[in-house]
Amino acid sequence: MSVRIAPSILAADFARLGEEVAALEAAGADLVHVDVMDGRFVPNITMGPPVVAALKKRTKLPLDVHLMILEPERYIAAFVDAGASMISVHAEVSPHLHRTLAEIRSRGAKAGVAINPSTRVDSVGDVLTDCDHVLVMSVNPGFSGQKFIPHSISKVRETRARLGIAGSTADIEVDGGVSSANAGALVEAGATMLVAGASVFGSGDLAGAIASLRKAAGAR
Repeated sequence: MSVRIAPSILAADFARLGEEVAALEAAGADLVHVDVMDGRFVPNITMGPPVVAALKKRTKLPLDVHLMILEPERYIAAFVDAGASMISVHAEVSPHLHRTLAEIRSRGAKAGVAINPSTRVDSVGDVLTDCDHVLVMSVNPGFSGQKFIPHSISKVRETRARLGIAGSTADIEVDGGVSSANAGALVEAGATMLVAGASVFGSGDLAGAIASLRKAAGAR
């Protein structure tokens, strides 16, 4: 599988968000990762559908929307209508996870299930054939720039093994503290999408940082 790089705009300059997203496209990013937080599921508040709609006008890259919110099922239609190509919802807040994933797919977007560092992979075993990607959080969600949790690598490996048993070739996305220092190990374990915020936007060279991630991941 090829590896896709999805810079997270949580680490971007919000005063220049449209320009930052356009710059990511020029720098060779594959996706734009959009972190949506509600101040309830995670201790931070970010953006909603209007911002996603505005970003859609500034880039041709797919918008990868990560809903770190309570009751995500209430907002699926709004985010798809705003331009989300992919939507991830958290297993921890989705009691009717199968239904929510089906709703995302029925509206034409890719559906993903996200799991926090303390959430076991087997907790989403019953929906592995109902999603297009599994998002493994490698930090506790809520803030950019956190330190990568090392055991996330083994968690990615377990996720890939369980997907294989289920007969699924779904992508594995990793979000949190991803850099050129751990990208290779993550891809070797089975990751196919790498979300990087601080390591891209904090570099001062978007194209160089993205190229460095690709090289470390062994991507062509």
